[in-house]
Amino acid sequence: MRKKLIGQSFFFALGEGIYVFLVALVMKNANHLFGNNPSVLPIIAFLLLFVVSATISGALILGKPILLYLEGKKKEALELFGFIVGWILVFLVILMATITALR
Repeated sequence: MRKKLIGQSFFFALGEGIYVFLVALVMKNANHLFGNNPSVLPIIAFLLLFVVSATISGALILGKPILLYLEGKKKEALELFGFIVGWILVFLVILMATITALR
């Protein structure tokens, strides 16, 4: 069961990493998408992206652990959540090491 949780957590964390990468691409290219227009519409678009991002991230990180918890599998829920956070930290360390090495 523990191996299954580790595998699942890796894919949930990887999904979160891919999602963050895609949002970062959108934000990096925001000027090309929205221009330098002082309109309120780009601000609304950014805030909606933020809300959608929080929802998707919450679902990827908390969705399955909450379902397990509600099914009475409290230990598995906490382990899965811990593994997901652990994988995200591993990805962060790798990213930071890569950024440092490229400087």
